[in-house]
Amino acid sequence: MFVLKEDDPELFTKIQENNLIRQYDLLTNCIEIGLKQGPHSFDKFLLWALNHVAVANISQFGGRFRKEPVYVGDHIPPHFQQVDEWMDRFVSTVQENWYIWTPTELAAYGLWRLNWIHPFIEGNGRTARAVCYFLLCVRAGALLHGRKILPERIRENRQGYENALIAADRAWEAGHLDLALMEDYLAGLVEAQLSEGRTDFR
Repeated sequence: MFVLKEDDPELFTKIQENNLIRQYDLLTNCIEIGLKQGPHSFDKFLLWALNHVAVANISQFGGRFRKEPVYVGDHIPPHFQQVDEWMDRFVSTVQENWYIWTPTELAAYGLWRLNWIHPFIEGNGRTARAVCYFLLCVRAGALLHGRKILPERIRENRQGYENALIAADRAWEAGHLDLALMEDYLAGLVEAQLSEGRTDFR
């Protein structure tokens, strides 16, 4: 069962908004678990769960890696037959660099890499933003406070987000892993979040 945006835009938007609330609730639980389990809490099951909730009732393939090609503007993600291997590498890279990279570096890598691979049919951006916040909080050792959390701030500051993704893509194409622009972008948003009061996922 699912709703197409073209068939009922109002209902589609309502479901999407409710899914986002449920995803944030799930994300809070995942962060609480991650704070106890560390790098081992980051795996493909976490990613599947976050994506499934994000696209429930608007996509029939939530929580499963894609088995078909997708195109994102000028970016052509890896062939669907390579998605499983790229995702294994992604998870492994995060786990192996858990204590080497700073919280912002880890979050920047997660946000960029998941968008680069684009492993899902729908909800890649929503899942990547949730993953970014998960990595930031768990690596930092706390659920960060603020009335408007990082995923929401990224959605509202799309130009900086897109510029940072493009810069990281170009560096990767040139044979380098350079997330400096993404790190600076996230650092500014996190600073703005922490300048506020309590956490409110609604």
